[in-house]
Amino acid sequence: MACNPEALKHVPLFALLDEEETAVLAGQVELKKFAPRQRIYKMGDASGQAYVMVSGKVRVTTLDQDQQEVIVDEPTHGEFFGFASMLEQTPHQTSAIALEETECIEVNRQDIAVLLQRKPLAGMDMLAVLGRQFHASQQLVRVRASRNPNEVIEKEATLGERLADSVARLGGSWAFIIVFLVLSTIYVGANVFLRRSAWDPYPFILLNLFLSMLAAIQAPVIMMSQNRQDTKDRLRSELDFDVNRRAESEIHGLARKLNLLGDQIADVEDLLRQKLS
Repeated sequence: MACNPEALKHVPLFALLDEEETAVLAGQVELKKFAPRQRIYKMGDASGQAYVMVSGKVRVTTLDQDQQEVIVDEPTHGEFFGFASMLEQTPHQTSAIALEETECIEVNRQDIAVLLQRKPLAGMDMLAVLGRQFHASQQLVRVRASRNPNEVIEKEATLGERLADSVARLGGSWAFIIVFLVLSTIYVGANVFLRRSAWDPYPFILLNLFLSMLAAIQAPVIMMSQNRQDTKDRLRSELDFDVNRRAESEIHGLARKLNLLGDQIADVEDLLRQKLS
């Protein structure tokens, strides 16, 4: 399907192009529609096309060293995906799938080449936009690398989860125990003192009913809080694993550099020995 030039004006990558440049590009690219759960491309496919989001929702994933699927990006309107492989003419390193009814602008290397041949200065505008997105990606990596698991969990917590944490925190404190003992003592003492006029005489059936109801409500609430604590521990362990993996990679890189420096120093020493001899 032919692409409307107006659609390109809302794409950040092409936002700086003038009307003539936009018209040239619109004559080259195509507008593609994808059904829900339809795969746009998969890892290893030839990188003939890249895509720009117009509407809908797309998930871009890859596989880590353990062959586990990792979400790389969920581009929104105007954002692109698959451009690096398209420009480098290498197989796609990610997979993209439409999560709902989606429209994307399909762009290939030839489309960009035609635009640059007819409008060479358009390349500078596109490079400026790519530079901004590159810096935004770097900032995202820095934020994700240093994110606090407690802040992530608290940000995503619902009202019920916050309430469960508060109840569990109160029920496991000395303040609750002391207040509970004081109120129980006053309640029992008042009913013993009033004797026949007591509203809950011995064996304090009404008090036992209240205590049973309190235990029945408090137990599942505490279990909810414990489940949330398990989620926190799991997130912390995942973040620690990511940090350890990056640290291990950096250590390996430093080790390779040190070995390379050692080899170069050895070569210099051999060269000096040859000259001195």
